[in-house]
Amino acid sequence: MKVVLAGGGTAGHIEPALATAEAVVRADPEAQVTLLGTERGLEVRLVPERGYELALIPPVPLPRRPTPDLLRLPLRVRAAVRRTTEVLRSHHADVLVGFGGYVALPAYMAARRLGVPIVVHEANAKPGLANRVGARFTSFVGVASPGIDLPHAEHVGIPLRRSIALLDRDTSRAEGRAFFGLDPSLPTLLVFGGSQGARRINEATAGALPALLDAGFQVLHAVGQGNVDAAAEAAAASGIAAAVGPRPRYVPVPYIDRMDLAYAAADLAVCRAGAITCAELAAVGLPAVYVPLPHGNGEQRFNALPTVSAGGGVLVPDGELNLERLAAEVIPLLGDRARLDAMGAAAVTLGRRDADDRLVDMVRRAAAQKSVGG
Repeated sequence: MKVVLAGGGTAGHIEPALATAEAVVRADPEAQVTLLGTERGLEVRLVPERGYELALIPPVPLPRRPTPDLLRLPLRVRAAVRRTTEVLRSHHADVLVGFGGYVALPAYMAARRLGVPIVVHEANAKPGLANRVGARFTSFVGVASPGIDLPHAEHVGIPLRRSIALLDRDTSRAEGRAFFGLDPSLPTLLVFGGSQGARRINEATAGALPALLDAGFQVLHAVGQGNVDAAAEAAAASGIAAAVGPRPRYVPVPYIDRMDLAYAAADLAVCRAGAITCAELAAVGLPAVYVPLPHGNGEQRFNALPTVSAGGGVLVPDGELNLERLAAEVIPLLGDRARLDAMGAAAVTLGRRDADDRLVDMVRRAAAQKSVGG
């Protein structure tokens, strides 16, 4: 099987594409997998690191509102479709799998032009433009959760990294806490906000640190690249020595590469509500206080709502988060083991650890259409 995956741009598109690529190769070791991307996206680094071929196409940013760029959009789309058509032809693609974003739109159009079967995967609760277009071209549409409004939607979940999908938090807890230098016995809060951190979450956490530590908790905080010194200074201003001693109770780090061990170490998370984050936390059964980023069409809030409604998390609007609110939400939760266990059990009912295999099954069914049709 020759598979082309269109999932460039942000980690929210790239990670599910890479997880799917790995699942394709597990199912068919002879499969040929190529990822589409642009020179501007994270895929330039992430795809080669995972050992897959990356084919570059011209970027086609999709304006959210009328701007002068909107007038140039048809020309950009045409150039990207032309280049994507060349990639699909030269690779003799059996199927095109799109994950949304500005890489997927020209890919869907090129595949339709060539008669290459299309599979669409939508991670967000509110589909973007590219996938709304792509879903009109195919009956193979995989979605992250029930109720996502796309034609032919089939609930498959979000393909996750194997280190997350196979994680057993209970058996890995000691390893996770040792990896980050945390105390093996203290209730642990994990705070993160994406690769660059989240300023509002960082500020609220810094302000709430004295109360959190006084309550007997410890904090692992991914503050974002370039923010470690500021986080340490904020902690010091509160009389807290960050990352000092054999077992510091406040550990600020720029970025967490081993999210599996961070999830294992934690009893509760405070985080944004990106689609991947929500899927990972549900899959591993980690309760969370979700602080949706208030941008775009409000998709982060909708991403978190199924878990929150099921009792697996708490939702705090971004504009309402401050040190008092963070402490008020976190301290009662971290001090209540029974409630944390109940929230984790509720969250895991929504998790899909086998989403990658489910999506690959859909990919194979779509590819079979091409074989039947010649």
